[in-house]
Amino acid sequence: MAKFSIITITYNAGKTLRRTLDSVLEQTYDDIEHFVIDGGSTDDTVEIAQDYRRWSEEAENGHYVHINSEPDEGIYDAMNKGIRLASGDYIVFLNAGDWLPKRDTIERVVENAQLRDTLREEWPAVIYGDTDIVDGEGNFLRHRRLSAPKDLTWKSFRLGMTVCHQAFYARMDLARYVYFDLKYRYSADVDWCIRIMKEAERCSLPMVNVGMVVVNYLSEGQTTLHHRESLKERFAVMSHHYGLATTVVMHCWFVLRAVVRK
Repeated sequence: MAKFSIITITYNAGKTLRRTLDSVLEQTYDDIEHFVIDGGSTDDTVEIAQDYRRWSEEAENGHYVHINSEPDEGIYDAMNKGIRLASGDYIVFLNAGDWLPKRDTIERVVENAQLRDTLREEWPAVIYGDTDIVDGEGNFLRHRRLSAPKDLTWKSFRLGMTVCHQAFYARMDLARYVYFDLKYRYSADVDWCIRIMKEAERCSLPMVNVGMVVVNYLSEGQTTLHHRESLKERFAVMSHHYGLATTVVMHCWFVLRAVVRK
């Protein structure tokens, strides 16, 4: 069976964390390790995480919960800690406020990716799916505007981040050699996903769309709160991977598309 490492980054996330933790606690799939990487919260975040660890132990659900709370250099530094700690076959980042939509989400990811039917060395480099956007109360707002493509390559992100970071399950043997670049404060996830996909191509490994919503994503994330800074960084990331000329052309198309939609 595939083992899944779920990484949840927190900092003073007491108001939104329970829903995230509950969604993992209730998963019907057994082989899950869940790391809560906290940046030294001053609210009740750590206490909530400790309660969650106790509930998971009492449930005897086959999940392992680890809590790490100490100051860090930001969300991507914390994610790098998660990569170093993880021991699963796949890693996915599920931040505070985001959650797995159904109790059998991981179970269905395994089935739809046909992990039980293939040899471990043939497992996809990336398993991915779609995203629903929710508000702070957990209410459905809309499907994510960019849908996950049927066939994903590292060049797909020229059209924007077509797969949400939280809907992107990376093989751990690739992720161990691809850390988040801390020079980016808001868009290192875009760069990380592209580099993972480049590794997938280099290793001739497939990427599989499981054809389902795999995450509910909280609309008010750091990228939303720092939208302008995020856009500048994303332009830099895309220029690095796809070239300046291609990136300029694509951004002109983004602007034209937005104008037409209005």
